[in-house]
Amino acid sequence: MKNVMNNLKKVFLMVAIMSTVMGYANEKSFSITENDAKKTVLTLADVKVGNLFKIKDENGMVLYKETIQRKGTYSKGFDLTSLPDGSYFFELEKDMEISTIPFEVKANEVTFNKELAKTFFKPSTHTRGNMVFINQLSLNEMPLEIEVYYDGGVFTESYQLIHNETIANTKNIERVYELGDFEEGKYKIVFKSEGREFVKFI
Repeated sequence: MKNVMNNLKKVFLMVAIMSTVMGYANEKSFSITENDAKKTVLTLADVKVGNLFKIKDENGMVLYKETIQRKGTYSKGFDLTSLPDGSYFFELEKDMEISTIPFEVKANEVTFNKELAKTFFKPSTHTRGNMVFINQLSLNEMPLEIEVYYDGGVFTESYQLIHNETIANTKNIERVYELGDFEEGKYKIVFKSEGREFVKFI
């Protein structure tokens, strides 16, 4: 009976966490206006020092990059009308998430579709002994590819793939790996999802 109660508590806690995160992800934390100089003014709420702001084209090429210097609200005007016709997006990278706001430029006119703004949650890892715990929230249930490498080299790095898998069709991705005779600095985990790649050394 005690185990049943403990499991129920875990389920309720997970539901509460999911509800909180999903509510946060759907919350409009930005606004877009036009000032007197006909510039597009982007305002982002709840930024932190060290967050990375970028403007990218549809191929992922970085056209503008800025490291946030102050905590709170970020607001800046951009003349986007001079960009060649095409698809672009604002990107704000925080510790555990990346938010994107797409826009189109056509004949010096800028169009935003705020409904297409989305948040990508980065995979997270932590270790306990020789166990590695991996979590990621994927609201659109996109696949996450996980590759685990081991560095067996004595004098040089020579990472070898020891495990890989792809997880899909779930909003809450959770995995636990046992690394045998764990030795810090000998493992590398590569995550790939939605055209993004993240590397974690443990």
